[in-house]
Amino acid sequence: MPTLNWIGKEKVINHHRDVPYKILEHKYGFNETDGELNNSVNSGNKIIHGDNLEALKSLLPEYEGKIKCIYIDPPYNTGNENWVYNDNVNHPKINKWLGQIVGKEGDDLSRHDKWLCMMYPRLRLLYNLLAPNGIIYISIDNFEYNYLSLVLEEIFGRKNLIETIIWKKSYGGGAKSKHIVNLHEYIYCYAKNINIVPNLFLKHDPAILKYYKFKDEKINERGPFRLQPLATTSMDDRPNLRYPIIFQNEEIWPQKQWQWSKERVEAALNTNELVIEKKKEKWSVNYKQYLKSEEGVERGTKLYSIIEGIYTQQGTQELKSIIPDTKFTFPKPTQLIQNLIELVCDRNSIVLDSFAGSGTTAHAILNLNKQDNGNRNFILVEMEDYANSHTAERVKRVIKGWLDTEGTGGSFDYYELGKPLFVGENNEYLNEEVDTAKIREYIWFSETRQAFVLTNNKKDTPYFLGKKEGTAYYFIYEKESLTTLDYDILSTIKTKAGQYVIYADNCLLPKDFMMKNNIVFKKIPRDVTRF
Repeated sequence: MPTLNWIGKEKVINHHRDVPYKILEHKYGFNETDGELNNSVNSGNKIIHGDNLEALKSLLPEYEGKIKCIYIDPPYNTGNENWVYNDNVNHPKINKWLGQIVGKEGDDLSRHDKWLCMMYPRLRLLYNLLAPNGIIYISIDNFEYNYLSLVLEEIFGRKNLIETIIWKKSYGGGAKSKHIVNLHEYIYCYAKNINIVPNLFLKHDPAILKYYKFKDEKINERGPFRLQPLATTSMDDRPNLRYPIIFQNEEIWPQKQWQWSKERVEAALNTNELVIEKKKEKWSVNYKQYLKSEEGVERGTKLYSIIEGIYTQQGTQELKSIIPDTKFTFPKPTQLIQNLIELVCDRNSIVLDSFAGSGTTAHAILNLNKQDNGNRNFILVEMEDYANSHTAERVKRVIKGWLDTEGTGGSFDYYELGKPLFVGENNEYLNEEVDTAKIREYIWFSETRQAFVLTNNKKDTPYFLGKKEGTAYYFIYEKESLTTLDYDILSTIKTKAGQYVIYADNCLLPKDFMMKNNIVFKKIPRDVTRF
């Protein structure tokens, strides 16, 4: 497989592992009834202000492998620095980061090199957060299209490319174009594992449902159906699709060829899935298109690889109606993102957007939840200072309603990136300013790769973290004093397990005793895993 090399790649290819882990500091909650609240609303919806590389790292303990759909609209790197959403990699924060990570080589980086250095570790973390059957969408234009293609192949694998969607973003214009009027962008659609991604359908347009009016003996299994011609006028040379169907002792031939193989047609005849009629001496052969599968799942309609009828201008008008003084000029239309999410997500999925911008992704999810009473959750990450004044503000107005538009309802919690978990020149110490509960969450995840759930085991020591696959975990930690694993501490442990992993500052237990009792001691902070 061809790979892409650029200046600085060797410095960023594994940088996602070295990104400092920072906690998320809750600032306020918001709901439709009470507005802003000091306490968390715990709805699962989050808006995070901070560098998205660090924010993605902070999401790992709770969300690794759980995000069903990721949509990102990263800077296109066109060089435009006048937009509110800076479409360039010459952002001061990015330049500072490049200097720290890439070093002096960063002085020689082209705009393409900088963009790739910025994107690669973020894509690696997004890959880790994506569920095994999850899908990521990435909007891009032709400036970085080819480079992004090779990077995505490297991280996700070429076989997991579902489609490169072409979005016709504008319905015309182009007076400023020098050569050819560009009316489209691209949306990469990758699976984490395409082998376990089911068929993707949009919900039927209500106008289409009227055609599903027929009934047959399978009504209780599959639901109503409509008819579709089995014959096709395709000029493809497919001899295996040209054969007679025997019906009422007559041979029925297609004008050119059938859509299905002979074996598939014979099976459909046996299961009464074909409607064959003779009108004016001509035979028609149609197949029943069922609204639901035999399992009762509604099939819906397919999304085309070329999206038309949804334009950037619509997104701009929509946002201006919500926030009249907005300075965003090219936000994505809500309907575009809504279609992409609906294609992938069930009613309880988690959706992540780590380049949140004006908050369109949250708007789309709130719309979907209102339509079908769903419980989809959104996580938005925005680096810029407008995260609260604009991104979160839009979500607030969508929830409560604006002008003559009824609110969607809903709630969210707003966070800032907080203190790092590790401090010191080489990150060798635990940061005692971090709440102990956050440290315990980190320790549990580093050991089990699962989200921490507070236990109600009142019989055990408060140092007990939990038990997984026969191993009990304990984190014996006090900010104000050193802790020691000895026989007295051991006597407080009540959970029965095949093995014990115990963190403390020191250990006085004999090695042969620990081996005999399957006790693994880990010294704080030396043996705390960095991920």
